[in-house]
Amino acid sequence: MIAFYALIEFICGSMMFSYWLGLLAEKDLHMYGDGNPGAFNLWHAAGYKLGILGVALDFLKGYFPLSILILKGYISGVEIVPVAVAAILGHVFSPFLKWRGGKGIAVTFGVWSAVTRFNVSIAYAIILAILYILAIILNKGKSTSSEVDGFMVVVGMLTLVLYLYYKSFPMYIYDIWFANLMIITYTNREKLYKLYKDAYEKHHENNAVMH
Repeated sequence: MIAFYALIEFICGSMMFSYWLGLLAEKDLHMYGDGNPGAFNLWHAAGYKLGILGVALDFLKGYFPLSILILKGYISGVEIVPVAVAAILGHVFSPFLKWRGGKGIAVTFGVWSAVTRFNVSIAYAIILAILYILAIILNKGKSTSSEVDGFMVVVGMLTLVLYLYYKSFPMYIYDIWFANLMIITYTNREKLYKLYKDAYEKHHENNAVMH
């Protein structure tokens, strides 16, 4: 039954609501921004109204089915791990888009909200807000780049383990966290690589000027 529930969650996660909303608005999200078919790119391409709807739907597909399974007692403890992770994987590797989905941020918040009754998702949101404020300050009030945003998402998830430890969550929660960290690191790999490459080139340019 766990495999069946995981399959259901994968299918729910793979529903690319934001991409489909974009098509309804005659916007192919693959042609905007970084080509990500998720909610935040929908916001960029079609405006905040559809963007908010996309965020809500992507959140709910991670939250609603999983919360029912947990509250009804169909899964508990370590059984939650593969089912929760499947929802995020479905969004990232959607069969509806030839196995190429979104970054998985909104659905991540939905999953953590279901598993921890919003506890960890709120903590993650606060961490991201703090990182964003620090990034704005370091960038002298200018908005951050897409690469920096991707970096903050990954660093925020990495930092989240400190909160899990502080709150003494059970070990299976760490399994979900680790899988989630690996997934969003993968989905942001290109941004992380570009950020590293730019920093590396800038470092060498500075060294060349000094010498």
